[in-house]
Amino acid sequence: MGGSSSQVIASDGEKKLLDIGYEKTCDCDPSHINCLTPKEWIKAQIGVWRFNYEKRDIRDKRLHPATFPISLAAKVISLFTHRGELVVDPFVGSGTTLVAARDLDRNAVGFDLKKEYIDLCNERLRQLTLTGSSKQLAIQDDARNIPLYFKEEMISLIFTSPPYANLLNRRRRNKSRRGDERKNEQFMKVEQYSQDPRDLGTLSPTEFGKALEEIFGNMLPLLKPKGHCVIDIPDMWWRDKRITLHIIVVEALRKAGYELRNIIIWDRTNIVNRVGIFGWPSNYITMGTTFEYLLHFRRPPKKGEAHILPEWGVLEEKIG
Repeated sequence: MGGSSSQVIASDGEKKLLDIGYEKTCDCDPSHINCLTPKEWIKAQIGVWRFNYEKRDIRDKRLHPATFPISLAAKVISLFTHRGELVVDPFVGSGTTLVAARDLDRNAVGFDLKKEYIDLCNERLRQLTLTGSSKQLAIQDDARNIPLYFKEEMISLIFTSPPYANLLNRRRRNKSRRGDERKNEQFMKVEQYSQDPRDLGTLSPTEFGKALEEIFGNMLPLLKPKGHCVIDIPDMWWRDKRITLHIIVVEALRKAGYELRNIIIWDRTNIVNRVGIFGWPSNYITMGTTFEYLLHFRRPPKKGEAHILPEWGVLEEKIG
């Protein structure tokens, strides 16, 4: 784990190509984007998703301030990859993407600036049973360097939750908490990942958007044609203004050459703790902690390549 020399298959100048699989190992039809059955596909079409945490999930914000459930990562990976294909998380954090990939027998590589997070990823992977032939790697490096590790058109899915610009780089006041719960262990803590100038969490929203455009633009050639990219991001409040991070992400990736396909809502109401009251009675504010955006992009098909859907009669026959 962690980018040792045994993972490198070639060195071309600064390139450090990884020894990792990326071709599908299932027997699915080549026209399919995943291994789902028609009935599973129908369930996935619902545009509002809800998940529960399990015992392997990390919820302690002292370990990582912004995590998502393994079940969320598993749904995204199941929807946009086949068994054996390659998933990359450029901001891997606590390693949930890698855990879900291990469960689903997908190859996966995660990158992060902080050694503490890479160590946490590797510890979580060590606790899992390796049942398939896939490999999951956690590498300490800047997301800007990801093109050094892969050949073009290797990656089937980019899935990540990036830093929230500099919006965690402030003291937490727990305004969403009730009464005595407000002054918990998070109260007045700065939950920003690091003060490393390479960290996107130190950037203003405008600079954050520019950095995303650069990072994801450089990763676009690494995606297979019509390969997928899903980004989990909330909006946030800053000094009584709504900072629409999801719009910043959409604009950045469109500029980088990606095609926006779907916007899915992650409904978090079932996992939000007891909440306080906001704005009553004069200033209505929705609770940002109750939902996040899952922004689905893809690399556009190559010129002249059509996207052919099956005939409705054939599809209905399969579902029935």
